[in-house]
Formats: sequence, structure tokens, C-alpha cells
Amino acid sequence: MGYEVSKMKGDQVPNGPLVGLRVIELSGIGPGPFAASMLADLGAEVIRVDRPGGSGTGMPEHLDTLRRSRRSIVLDLGDVRGVAALLGLVEKADVLIEGYRPGVAERLGFGPDVCAERNPRLVYGRMTGWGQDGERAQQAGHDINYIAVTGALHAMGRRGEAPAIPLNLVGDFGGGALYLVVGILSSLHERSRSGTGQVVDAAIVDGVTHMTALFHGMLAAGQWRDERGVNVLDSGAPWYDTYETADGEYVAVGAIESKFYRELMDTLGLDPDLARREDRLAWPKIRRELSEAFSRRGRAEWVEIFGGRDACVSPVLSLTEAVECKTATARDTFVEVGGVVQPAPAPRFSRTPGAVSSAPPVLGQHTVKVLHEWGIGNVDALIDAGVAVQS
Repeated sequence: MGYEVSKMKGDQVPNGPLVGLRVIELSGIGPGPFAASMLADLGAEVIRVDRPGGSGTGMPEHLDTLRRSRRSIVLDLGDVRGVAALLGLVEKADVLIEGYRPGVAERLGFGPDVCAERNPRLVYGRMTGWGQDGERAQQAGHDINYIAVTGALHAMGRRGEAPAIPLNLVGDFGGGALYLVVGILSSLHERSRSGTGQVVDAAIVDGVTHMTALFHGMLAAGQWRDERGVNVLDSGAPWYDTYETADGEYVAVGAIESKFYRELMDTLGLDPDLARREDRLAWPKIRRELSEAFSRRGRAEWVEIFGGRDACVSPVLSLTEAVECKTATARDTFVEVGGVVQPAPAPRFSRTPGAVSSAPPVLGQHTVKVLHEWGIGNVDALIDAGVAVQS
């Protein structure tokens, strides 16, 4: 492929600042698995409790990178014997992560109160879109629905066009998984003083709303208009946008500060007059000038021209191109695990670096071993009854 990434061979000893932390993850899709994956990459022992019959993602298990760095067991949690086995695991765990609709875990017999009775130190992480209460709590939804009601989706896109969908990065992973991880780690820190766990109610609508704090401040200050594509950070300003190059590719420009704007315009041979920039009526003309300038050369040429210059210009790369980017290769930002190139753990640590400890497990690959290791009795009986499944 023309590049080299670090290759991981076989199972590795978990490494990272969370070594020694025990996490039970109840299978789901999206933000819950991503949160569990982050904890696992940072050294936590994460046991994923999968459902009989499949993971629900539709992906081949060995390609589902959100399942990496942990072991998989299969328990039928619709059976009281499966619930009993789960509660046996809970007794020895530090954290439990679940992403069911509100009330489902309680109905099945492993809600927060039941788990707290078995293990008062347990941090119980709940991942939902709408939250544990409120008018929409029991409604189905996905990332796009959650970010729609926060104002975030409305703000993304160009003037006169429909809102731009930011994949599921803003809702599922940003406002969901990352806030769940913050909540879990904060609760563990508090537990070190109190000795008692607690419930973390991580709702995507809450997290995404929290991430819009800057823009509510700017609205109050009169520095942001509640319209799409007319502001400094939403493609409204010509110096914060993407431009097509001669070869049909794109570059991204983020020259917000005046010194970076001057460098941008000087490099392109354009008028760097800051007074003109402050005149919104001049923005369409500045945009045309930038568009015409960037259209004269290909993307690679512009990368070369702007190399080393503080003009805040960078190429817009595809997912596959990003793997080969010098920024990524210089920092070993990608690793190859089981033949699959994927992002390395983040963030970085000076003494206890995280690592991808294993490829994604096959469904139920570790059922018998984990149940024995965690002291669950009658394992053979659970297997024979189909309550627990070993792949």
C-alpha cells in the first residue's frame, strides 16, 4: 500500500494507565462499544457480554474494530440463570456499561439497585440517546435524531443548503461515548475517596448540547447568528472553508487569526487587507478570489507551496489517504491488527502507553475461560443448557 504501520502479532499483555480495572460491557452498537474499546485500549480488562445469535452490527466480527482489546462471552440474559451468572461477574467488577432503553435492565433483573446490592463499589454506566427520563426516553433514535434536537445539526452546512450530516462522530462518539468515559473515570476517582460507586447517566443529547456551549456564548455576545453558513466557523467566512483544486481534490483553509490570514493571502498573491476582511459585504468577492486561486493548481502542489507556512492550509484527505499522511506515519497513528489497519489508541501517555491488546474476538470465544476465571459456578451446566455459549 506504499506505507508502513505498526503490526501487532497475537494477543498482547494489556498495557496502559487503566491496568487492573475490571469492566463488564453488555453488548450494543455505537457509543457503548466505543467507550468500552477506549477503556480496553488504555489497559482495562473488559469482558463483553454478547447475546446468543449475533452482535447486531451486521459486520464480520473480525473486522469490527470497536470490539478489539477485550474478551467475549455469550450469556442469555433473558434466562434467570444467565442473569445470575452476570451478577456473579458484577460482584468482581469495577464498572458495568449498558446501552438499553430505560427500564430494560431493571426488568431483566440487573438494574443499578440490584447490582449495587451485590457490589456497592460498582460504577454503573448507562448509555442512551435521550437519557433515562424525559418525554422521548422510550423512543427509538439514532445519532442524527439526537443531534437534531440540540441545535448542532441545524448549525452545520452551507447557507441555503440542507444541514450537513457529520457521520455519527458528533452524537454517538463525541456527545455519547466520550462523555460516558468521562463520567466513568470521574466516578472512579470519587469512589477512591468515598468507597462507593454510582450511576452515570450519559445521554447523547446532554453531551452534544454541552459541546455547543461556545456557540451559546457567542450568540449572547452577538458574535454568532442563528443561521447556517453565515458565521466564522460554519463556512460563512471565506477564510474558513474548503476549496476545490485543479485536480478535483480539496484543501481546507482555517486562517482565522489576522497573521495567518495575511500569510494565506500573501502566498496566494492576493490582497491581505484586514479592513476588507472585516467588511461582510466583501466576503463574496474574497471567496471568489480564493476559489480562483486554488483552482489553478492541484492539491499536491498546494501542499508543497504551503509546506512550512503558518497559513492554516491542509489537504482534505480520504480515510484511506489519511493512513499514508506524514502526520499519521510520524506519530504511528495507525496500527495493523489481524490484517486490519485501524487507529491506534489515544491519547498518549509518557509512562503507561495504551495498546491494542488483541484483535476483535469471535462471539463467545472466551465464555468458558472467563466464567471459570471469575469464579462463576456450574459453567458446564450453563453451557449444556445453552444459557452460556462457547464459540
